[in-house]
Amino acid sequence: MSQAVKPPSLWTNMRELPANVWHSLFRNPLPTDDLQRSSTSFTNFFLHIHPVKVNKNTLRPIYTMGLGLMSFFLFLILVVTGVLLMFYYVPSTTQAYDRMLDLRGTVAFGIFLRNMHRWSAHGMVGVVVLHMCRVFFTGSYKKPREFNWVIGVLLFLLTLFSSFTGYLLPWDQLAFWAITVGTSIAAYAPVVGKDIQFLMLGDATVGQEALLRFYVLHVAVLPVIVTLLVAIHFWRIRKDGGLSRPEETATPVAVSVKAVELSKNKTYGLQGFVRGPFTKIGNTPDNSVFAWPNLLIAELFVFILTLAAILTLSMMFNAPLEEPVNVMHPPNPAKAPWYFLGLQEMVSYSAFWGGVGIPTIFVLLLLGTPYLDRRTAGVGKWFARERLLANTIFMTFLIVNVVFVIIGTFFRGPNWEFVSPWK
Repeated sequence: MSQAVKPPSLWTNMRELPANVWHSLFRNPLPTDDLQRSSTSFTNFFLHIHPVKVNKNTLRPIYTMGLGLMSFFLFLILVVTGVLLMFYYVPSTTQAYDRMLDLRGTVAFGIFLRNMHRWSAHGMVGVVVLHMCRVFFTGSYKKPREFNWVIGVLLFLLTLFSSFTGYLLPWDQLAFWAITVGTSIAAYAPVVGKDIQFLMLGDATVGQEALLRFYVLHVAVLPVIVTLLVAIHFWRIRKDGGLSRPEETATPVAVSVKAVELSKNKTYGLQGFVRGPFTKIGNTPDNSVFAWPNLLIAELFVFILTLAAILTLSMMFNAPLEEPVNVMHPPNPAKAPWYFLGLQEMVSYSAFWGGVGIPTIFVLLLLGTPYLDRRTAGVGKWFARERLLANTIFMTFLIVNVVFVIIGTFFRGPNWEFVSPWK
């Protein structure tokens, strides 16, 4: 009979506890060969969303600039800081502003948390816009990535709305009048404009109902929707073959063949008459690398860069907090949040076209672009000549909006009159 194996002692189990915990979490050791790299990507919960191999072109910083990852990491920072801020915030018109003051002077690291949340929110709006520009100017919305582009447009709109709903929560003069102006733009929509405005505010003016609705949307409804769409967005990237890249053509590979002495008494097939080198079509060099560690290192670098930028901004600049709300003393001019200043500027020329018509046309064009531009030429290339018309139209819309934002920020004074910022 075989001798029974003696179970390890308690001391042995205690000594091996760290190693056992590590191996229970990570079934594979750090990979050292291709098989282990593949196994790590398949078996790790956090890595299985990545493909085993990625195209080298998608890792070039100048191609993607990490903008999609930056957007995601900024969203994570917003979630973490937002949850921490919820412990101290009360969505009440009588307490909200006082809680902002508490974050400044009473709560440990309160002002730093609010700074991180504020600058991450503004940064996410800007980075998402840049990410959309990158996708458009590289033709990455084309087949088979049409639906993922639509999801990206929806995420862009939700990012704007999420930042807009959070803008009201400090309940100071800046927040109150910015939301008053922003929601008044929605009222310019024909037929349903006033109903949309009332649905957002819960009243005829910005007050307790509006603050509560914006709070619920900001901390619960919108984050859940964004999280769901981000998950689908990442999943579709995998299913659509990864990030876009220039089309790779087959490279003929020359293979040398020795001359054959022909015999008159033998029958030859067609291949028997081949002389010298011939080309073997279909062989292309493997232009991919393993996701571990190449993609993981790139993602870690983008995360550190994003976090460092937000930490630096949060230490250098405090989030603005003006006087408490005073409905009897509106600022002149009252301005919408900076990302809606382009709309406010257009509204000053035409209420309907500036507030409803042109923005609606622009959004519909964005949603329909991949289904209208069906040519496959120019995918994966910045500003490809084959896409000159589409790039020109998109760039025109972009430049006009940026110009209007600059005008609304620096060149509009009391009564929305033109002023010189240098006086």
